Amino acid sequence: MSRIPYLSACAILPLVLLSACSTPNGQPQKGSEPVAPNQVVDFDTLYAQNCAACHGAEGRGGASIALANPVYLAIVDENAMHNVVGKGVRGTSMPAFAQSAGGLLTEEQINVISSGLLSRWRRKGILDGTNPPSYAPKTTGNAAHGGIVFGTYCASCHGPEGQGGSKGSAISNDSFLALVSDQGLRTIVITGRPELRAPDWRGDVPGKPMSDQEITDVVAWLASRRVQSPGQPYSASNDAQHLEKSK
Repeated sequence: MSRIPYLSACAILPLVLLSACSTPNGQPQKGSEPVAPNQVVDFDTLYAQNCAACHGAEGRGGASIALANPVYLAIVDENAMHNVVGKGVRGTSMPAFAQSAGGLLTEEQINVISSGLLSRWRRKGILDGTNPPSYAPKTTGNAAHGGIVFGTYCASCHGPEGQGGSKGSAISNDSFLALVSDQGLRTIVITGRPELRAPDWRGDVPGKPMSDQEITDVVAWLASRRVQSPGQPYSASNDAQHLEKSK
C-alpha cells in the first residue's frame, strides 16, 4: 500500500466512527422517520392516493369527470370544490374524505387538494367572451321541456330516449342515473367530457349554445327517468311471478 492512500484512509476512519457514534444505538437517523398519513400535505401524493383511481392520474382519463378540464375549473368555485372533496356527494360514488364527515383526511389536506386542483389545472381566461351557465341551477327545472331540449341538443349522439347511439353512451340508463347526482349531470352537460370527445354546452349544435334554463330543464328530464330499484332485471309486475317460480 502506498503512503498517500494509507494516510487518506486513516483520515477518513475517525470521521466514520464519529458519525456512527453521533446516532444512539437503535434510534433512526434524523429525517429517516416516515411521515404520518395525517401529516402528508403534498398535492401530488394526496391526489394519487385519493383521487386518481376515479379521475385519472393526470386529472383525466378516469371513470369519473376530468378534474383537469379547464371549463369545469372555470365554473366551479373553490368553496364548492372544497365541499365536494370533504363531504362527498350523498347517494353517488363520490365519498367524503374529510375526517369531520367520516373520512381520513384532515381539513388542511382537504384544502391542499381543493386548492391544488384549481392552481394546477385552471386556465385563466378560458371562458372570456362567453356567457357561461352557472355551476348550480338558479331555477326549478321543467322535465317536459327538458325532453324537447334533449331531442335538440343530445339525441343525435345519445339516442332519442338517451339509450345510447353510435356516437355516445346511454345516459338514461337506470344504473348510471343512480350513480350520479343532479349536480353531476349538470356539470357534465356544461363542461362536456373532452376525454371522451363529448362537447361542452356550446358544441352540441354549432352556433347555438345551450341556455342556463335549457341545461336546468334537460337535467330535470334525466332525473325524472331515475327508477326506485336501478339494475333490477325484472319489472315490478313480474317480480312476484319470478319469486314464485324460483321456490
